[in-house]
Amino acid sequence: MPLSSFIKDRSKAGALPMKSKKASSFHEFARSTSDAWDIGDDEDEDFSSSSSSLQTLNSKVAKATAAQVLENHSKLRVKPERAQSTLGDMPTNCKVIKSSSEAQLSRTSEEACVRTPLQKQQSLPLRPVIPLVARISDQNASGAPPMTVREKTRLEKFRQLLSSHNTDLDELRKCSWPGVPREVRPVTWRLLSGYLPANSERRKLTLQRKREEYFGFIQQYYDSRNEEHHQDTYRQIHIDIPRTNPLIPLFQQPLVQEIFERILFIWAIRHPASGYVQGINDLVTPFFVVFLSEHVEEDVENFDVTNLSQDVLRSIEADSFWCMSKLLDGIQDNYTFAQPGIQKKVKALEELVSRIDEQVHNHFRKYEVEYLQFAFRWMNNLLMRELPLRCTIRLWDTYQSEPEGFSHFHLYVCAAFLIKWRKEILDEEDFQGLLMLLQNLPTIHWGNEEIGLLLAEAYRLKYMFADAPNHYRR
Repeated sequence: MPLSSFIKDRSKAGALPMKSKKASSFHEFARSTSDAWDIGDDEDEDFSSSSSSLQTLNSKVAKATAAQVLENHSKLRVKPERAQSTLGDMPTNCKVIKSSSEAQLSRTSEEACVRTPLQKQQSLPLRPVIPLVARISDQNASGAPPMTVREKTRLEKFRQLLSSHNTDLDELRKCSWPGVPREVRPVTWRLLSGYLPANSERRKLTLQRKREEYFGFIQQYYDSRNEEHHQDTYRQIHIDIPRTNPLIPLFQQPLVQEIFERILFIWAIRHPASGYVQGINDLVTPFFVVFLSEHVEEDVENFDVTNLSQDVLRSIEADSFWCMSKLLDGIQDNYTFAQPGIQKKVKALEELVSRIDEQVHNHFRKYEVEYLQFAFRWMNNLLMRELPLRCTIRLWDTYQSEPEGFSHFHLYVCAAFLIKWRKEILDEEDFQGLLMLLQNLPTIHWGNEEIGLLLAEAYRLKYMFADAPNHYRR
C-alpha cells in the first residue's frame, strides 16, 4: 500500500475532533503524545498535583494524529530546517516524535556510536559519526574557525583576571556575558557559581576541602539508597539517568551514569523540601562536560572516561555536584511541592508575551493553547530539552554572569525564544500543530551565533520590561 494511502486511512480511523472545550483539547492531545519526561514509561509513577497527570499513551490515536498533522505539514511551507519533522523522516510505524533529540535518535538508531558498547577513543581510526544535535563543540556547526585576534585578546584578558591575587568578580562577569573561551571556562564557572573564592591563594585548599566533604556525604548517605524510605527517590533517578542526552555516547557509559546517580541522590536527600524532581538530572550535564573538558583535549562526545585517573574523576564529580547545588539554591522553589516557582514563571511569561507580541498571544488563545502546556518544560529544564548541549553551555556562560543568576534572566530568554518562532507559530492553525511545533522546535543547527542573538533580544526585553511593572498589567 502506498504511504500516502496508509496515512489517509489511518487518519480517518483515528482523527481527533479539531475543536472542543479547552480542557478536553489538551487531554485529547496528551493522550496521543507524551510530555517532556515520557510519562507512561515510568510504570506507576505519580506526579505532582499541580497539573493533571497525562493519561496512558493511546498508540492508535497517537499514530493517526501524528500521521494526520505531519501529512498536512508536508504539503505546506517545508523549510530545510523543518524537514526533519516531515514524513520523510518518520519511521515506518508512524511513531510520534516527541523532540528534536528523538527525531535524530530514530534516524540514527542503527549507528554503532549510539547504542553499541563504547570503544576507547585511541583505538578508533576515524571519529564515529555523531548526529549534529549531539556535538558538544561550542562553535557553530560549520566547524571551529581559527581563533581571531579579538578572541585571542579576550582569552588573554580572562587569563589576567583569573591569575590575579584577587579576581575582580564584577569584571569577570562583564567579560563572561558574551561567552567564555573554552580554555578558561572550567575555572571561570567555578568562580561565577560561588564555588571557588576570588582569592587565588585559597582556591587549592577550598577545592580539596569541598571535594573531601562531598565524598564524606557519599560514605555517610549513599548506602541508604537501598532503605525503604529512599527507594522511590533512587528508583526514579535510576530510571531518568539513561534518558539524559541519549544521543551522546559519553552519557551512556556505565561509569558516567554511576557518577550522575551519586550526585543526584546525595543532592536529593540533602534537600528534603524538594527531593529529586524529574528534570534535575539534565542540570548536571553542562557542569560535567565543562569540568571533563579541562582534562580532555579532543571532543568529549565519545570520550571513554575510564582513560582518566580515579582522582580526576572524583574531582569532576565533586565539582559538578557543588556547582549544580549552587545553581539549584537560586531556583529551589521550582522543585518544591507543586513547583510554585515554575507556575509563577509560566504566568509571568504569559503576561510578558501578551505585552510584547499580542498577535502571538491571541493566536494561542484562539487555538486554546495554554502556556503551561509547553513552557513548563522550558522552566523546569532551563530550555535544555529545546537546545543542543553546546548551546546550553554557551547560554550558561551568560546566566552565571547575571547578577541574579538563573532565577530572573531566564524568563526573558524564554520570551525571546518564543517570539523567535512567531512566523512558524502564526502559520499553525490547529491545536495539535501548535503543540507539536512548540515541543519540537528546529534548533538542531544552532550554535554560538544563534544563542548570541537570542541573548541580545532577551537583554533588550529585560531592559524594557524588568523595571516597568505596569507593562505586566493588561
